[in-house]
Amino acid sequence: MILGPTLTTARLILRPPQQDDIEGFAAMAREEETMRFIGGVTTRDGAWRTMAALTGAWALLGYSMFSVLRRDTGEWIGRLGPWRPGGEQGSWPGTEVGWGLKASAMGQGFAAEGAAAAIDWAFDHLGWDDVIHCIDKNNTPSIALAERLGSTLQREDVSLPAPFQDHLVDLYGQSKTQWRARRGA
Repeated sequence: MILGPTLTTARLILRPPQQDDIEGFAAMAREEETMRFIGGVTTRDGAWRTMAALTGAWALLGYSMFSVLRRDTGEWIGRLGPWRPGGEQGSWPGTEVGWGLKASAMGQGFAAEGAAAAIDWAFDHLGWDDVIHCIDKNNTPSIALAERLGSTLQREDVSLPAPFQDHLVDLYGQSKTQWRARRGA
């Protein structure tokens, strides 16, 4: 069953998660520094639940985060893309494109490349008028990535819905018009 599109970039394949991705999800879920700002370290079963939630969102909403694979090796290196738990009626603070990559894939431009493709897709196919990124104020690499993508600080100290209500984030974002102007589209 195909739940969503497959996007390709110069170095990446973005597609909805599949059961075969569990090893990558589980490996990433054990990386303390990687998971520090995205829910914390968890077990293989916890990683499977995360993967299942992302996959289920594709079936329920028609969008969710993609699994990110390297085109040259096929290695699963993370997940990124559109994210709004609960859909339009949910209490998530906006139409987000988020990211999380394994430590071995960080610092190579993969997150920027994949996030740009996901933002294009969200604007083109989901009809979103703006995009946000929910980022812990201590997550300087993600703040730098959001700014590299053209997003600016929109709001500080925003409480996410349960079960993350005790975790405050800053919202970075931009409009579709700003994104298109930056990309020359």
